Amino acid sequence: MKTLIVMGAMALSVLGANAQDFKAPLAKTWVAFDTLPMMGSGDARQQQANKLVLIAKKWDKEWITHFYVALSKTMMSYEEKDVTKHDAVLDDAEKELQDAVSLLGKNNDETYVLAAMIANSRLGVDPMNRWQKYGKIFTDDLQAAKEINPNNPRMYYLKAVSTFFTPAAFGGGKKNALPYFEKADGLFAAEKGDDVTKPYWGKRANTYFYAE
Repeated sequence: MKTLIVMGAMALSVLGANAQDFKAPLAKTWVAFDTLPMMGSGDARQQQANKLVLIAKKWDKEWITHFYVALSKTMMSYEEKDVTKHDAVLDDAEKELQDAVSLLGKNNDETYVLAAMIANSRLGVDPMNRWQKYGKIFTDDLQAAKEINPNNPRMYYLKAVSTFFTPAAFGGGKKNALPYFEKADGLFAAEKGDDVTKPYWGKRANTYFYAE
């Protein structure tokens, strides 16, 4: 009996260690990706994005590894101006996000925010023809995120950026975006940002636009 207890404890210890192994490489790779310039560093960002894909394949039962692959692909999609290629990147991002949601067993505020970001990116590549469909998806997903966690700064950051790039005649522009950037800034300041399993992306970009 004592032997069985010891073996059981060892098995639990090994499983726990394996579950923790992904955090260090995931955090290191994500920081390397996220701290590169948002524009003009495509090759370097792609290298880090490829590493995120490998991490997700190695730890394919962890929702957060798939989440960061989806996030990196979505961020990089904004640099692709060819509509077909742009959509292909976002198709991959949506698949990874769906994998993350499936592993979670539900959507949380972070998955809704990322879904909104994907919709925003699809809209942005062809706004004249896509605003009606993807604008609604964007709004609905942000509202769903807000109902789960009204203090998620990324939700306000995305709303701010969307407003920033919307013509003033349609309720957009810098002045109308400012309150959202301010709200996000305060909420970002309250985040510790020391646990990769609790997404904390967006602060650097929000600071950049806030200064604008």
